[in-house]
Amino acid sequence: MATDRDRGIAAAQQKVLALLKQRGSSTMAEIAAQMDVSYEAVRQQINQLAALKLVERRECPNPAGIGRPLRYYSLAPAGEHQFPKNYDELAVELIDAIGGALGTDALRRVLGALADDQVARWEPQLAGKDLAARLDALRSIYLENDPFTDVRQDEDGLSLVEQNCPFLNVASKRPALCSLTVVVLSRLLGYQVTRTRRFQAGDGRCAFHVRVDQPLQSDEFRFESEIE
Repeated sequence: MATDRDRGIAAAQQKVLALLKQRGSSTMAEIAAQMDVSYEAVRQQINQLAALKLVERRECPNPAGIGRPLRYYSLAPAGEHQFPKNYDELAVELIDAIGGALGTDALRRVLGALADDQVARWEPQLAGKDLAARLDALRSIYLENDPFTDVRQDEDGLSLVEQNCPFLNVASKRPALCSLTVVVLSRLLGYQVTRTRRFQAGDGRCAFHVRVDQPLQSDEFRFESEIE
C-alpha cells in the first residue's frame, strides 16, 4: 500500500480525510467551516484528493428547492484505506476458528473450495495458451499487472517469482495460504509446482518453480496433499 508521502498527501489533506471519516459526507462549505479555513483552500485540497481517487463526489437536490444541486464529498474506497485496518488479524482468526471449531479436515475443504474457485476463474483466460504464456498471464494472480511478480527461466525451467506478497502478514503465520497458491498454479499449468524460495525463510521473495518433468491432471490434484 502506498504511503502518505508516496501519494503526496499533505497535512491539510489528512485533516480533510479525517473530517470526512468522522462526518460521512460534507459539502466544501461545511468542510471550510469545520476547519476554519477559506472555501478556496478546501476546494484546492478536495481537487487534489479527488485526483488521487481518495474522495468521491455525489450531487443532491438543494433542500431550498432552488439553485444548483449540492455537492457532497465522502471517502472513496482508497480513502478508507488511509485509516487503520485489521484485516490480517481477522483473516488469521477466521482460519483458526474454522480449524478449531470444525477440525483440520474442514479447513482443508474450505481451502480446497477456494482453489476450485480460483481455477475456474482463471481457466477461461488461459485457454489455448502454451506454458510460457500461461505463466506470464499468471503474473496477475494476486494483483492485476503486478510489477513485483515476473517469470524467470534458468537451466531448471520456468519459475514465477513474487517480490511482494500482499498476504505476507497472514501467510507468515498460517502458511497453508501459500499452499493454496501452489495448488492453483499446479492445476492451471498442468505441472507440479513447488516453492523454491520463501518469504518465511528470509529469502525476500517467493519463487514457484514449474516441474515440467512432473505433468499432472488438474481434476486429480487435490488441495489436501499440499498443506504444509
